[in-house]
Amino acid sequence: QVQLVESGGGLVQPGGSLRLSCAASGFAFSRYSMTWVRQAPGKDLEWVGNIRSDGTNSYYADSVKGRFTISRDNAKNTLYLQMNSLKSEDTAVYYCAKENQRGQGTQVTVSS
Repeated sequence: QVQLVESGGGLVQPGGSLRLSCAASGFAFSRYSMTWVRQAPGKDLEWVGNIRSDGTNSYYADSVKGRFTISRDNAKNTLYLQMNSLKSEDTAVYYCAKENQRGQGTQVTVSS
């Protein structure tokens, strides 16, 4: 079955960086576009961005454009989210997703 396991979250100061990873298994990873979404406390799920199956194109929400970068390593069945210039409003649980399936998420807290 599909398994998506996120890691790399933590506490970071404003302006700092984090790289999240998502280890995928149970499906042909290289054939699917993948998505990152997040959910801040008390808010709805927010689309962060996605990347095509071959990694040639990625798309981002305006709120993260220019600061976040999605990449993937199809040989390792792993999806990444590089987050730079983090802001307090980036605090959320981050999930990787394949279509309507998500992992358990990883908490990112941006605070001084």
